[in-house]
Amino acid sequence: MRILVTGGAGFIGSNLVEKLLQDDRVTLVRVLDNFSTGSTENISEFNQSSKFELIEGDIRNYEACLDACNNIDSISHQAALGSVPRSIKDPFTTNEVNITGTLNIFNVAKEKNIKRIVYAGSSSTYGDHPGLPKKEETIGNPLSPYAVTKYVNELYADVFSRLYEMEFIGLRYFNIFGPKQNPKGPYAAVIPLFIKAILEVQPPIINGDGSHSRDFTFVDNAVQANILSLFTNNKEALNQVYNIACGNQISLLQLFEHLAKISGSKLRPVHGPERKGDVKHSLADIAKAARLLNYKPSVTAKEGLQKTFEWYRKQAEIKI
Repeated sequence: MRILVTGGAGFIGSNLVEKLLQDDRVTLVRVLDNFSTGSTENISEFNQSSKFELIEGDIRNYEACLDACNNIDSISHQAALGSVPRSIKDPFTTNEVNITGTLNIFNVAKEKNIKRIVYAGSSSTYGDHPGLPKKEETIGNPLSPYAVTKYVNELYADVFSRLYEMEFIGLRYFNIFGPKQNPKGPYAAVIPLFIKAILEVQPPIINGDGSHSRDFTFVDNAVQANILSLFTNNKEALNQVYNIACGNQISLLQLFEHLAKISGSKLRPVHGPERKGDVKHSLADIAKAARLLNYKPSVTAKEGLQKTFEWYRKQAEIKI
């Protein structure tokens, strides 16, 4: 199989590319990335592989999408502009990348007769629905422009599957974390920010009282879900969306306490105001992914935090 990974220089994308290059079923892994949030560091190690190709381009550019999809069998569409706060500050760019860019990829796939697309969804789609655990068939109203864009992606996938006989699988990620996640910039995620603060011996900032909870999910689990989706022969698994998580809840305070224990840090967090558009609690029901995709989280959140902290500590030592 020849696979295009959009956003393959990003956090999740580069971890996925690494595993696909090791897979004997894969003859080519092509990355399309504009490096707005991804980095060359994430993929530099792959240049030595004869199975790896890189196209620098933007999914908002239709011609770039056409070039990237030449002689491709399947697509893993990871390219997106993440962050709820960024989407609140600049809804237009989030819309252009996440909706127009995704529509470009979907339509080019139709033109090039690429049957299967696995695409990155988000737990933000559940919006204000209070029920826990989150089940795929029950969602609420979106709480941010970012959430709107991720829901629209699901709607387009559903329409394209029915109109053009294409195969789509949407993966609703729940707070993915791990190596290669960028701790820099105003829209960095909470785990790399906490680890960066610990390594720099600076008190981390928790938005709100720390009771917000998430189903934190190590990146290897997201990679597993993508590979299962790309290769599944189960017809019932196609044209569905799935929760990709661990099925466990951790509050922000518990998260920091666990990282402090791993690192031996005596720091205490500083509390700031709650962020607009944030969901209070998130917890996934992963039974559907287990049943139809044979998805089984291979790394728990606590194991993942240990692995992630060790990776960032090594990176800090290398820079020193």
